[in-house]
Amino acid sequence: MLLKPKRMHRVSKFRLLVLAAIGLLPSFLMRPCYRLLFGYHIGKRVRIGFSIIDAQECQIEDDVKIGHLNVIVGVGKLILGDNVRIGHLNIIRGGEEVEFGRYSELIRMNEINAIPEPDAVNPVDSRFTIGAGSIITTGHKIDFTDRVVIGRRTIIGGRNSSLWTHNRQRTRSISIGDFAYLGSEIRMAPGSSLPSRCIVGIGAVVTGKIETEEWLIAGVPAKPVKELGAEDKFLIERKTRRDLPDDV
Repeated sequence: MLLKPKRMHRVSKFRLLVLAAIGLLPSFLMRPCYRLLFGYHIGKRVRIGFSIIDAQECQIEDDVKIGHLNVIVGVGKLILGDNVRIGHLNIIRGGEEVEFGRYSELIRMNEINAIPEPDAVNPVDSRFTIGAGSIITTGHKIDFTDRVVIGRRTIIGGRNSSLWTHNRQRTRSISIGDFAYLGSEIRMAPGSSLPSRCIVGIGAVVTGKIETEEWLIAGVPAKPVKELGAEDKFLIERKTRRDLPDDV
């Protein structure tokens, strides 16, 4: 028996046109339009480039910076913590909730997408959460038809990694721990997970739950192959941003 997920936020053509028109305004005019017309909460010193932001509920905290040509559409609830940075040419689409922790960063040309109302045979929890101080770099694809959780001060680095939570009519969540570093072209299958304090080698394919911390994880399928040395631990423990507070 197919289980119907919660109904996703759908954007009408008229709403999209209004949002596109607002997106062409300078930031100091854009902010009051979002507040008055759509009820968005937008904090102090927020800067928004020429982008579209569509969410049923939207909470943007202080000192957030959003660059040009981003499209955020069909999101149920959008939460951007203080000092979040979103670069250029990113797409965030669908889902019940998208949350960026404080001081996290989405750099450019990434696609974070949830299938609206999938025909799933299991309950679906379509939420994307990235922890405080974590970074997603360039050209990555993340499917959060089911839940994706990325921990604190983790980096999805390089290019062209992909995380998938669905296959045909079944979904399974994905998780990545704190202080992890993922190299280029990593693949994570539905239901897979990575531990905290690990490094994942280029091209690794993660198909299951890996729990061993402080190891290099590599291979197809991926597995722990080498215990991290002092230099490796320094790489994952150093601050992900120069302005990152000590308590993040």
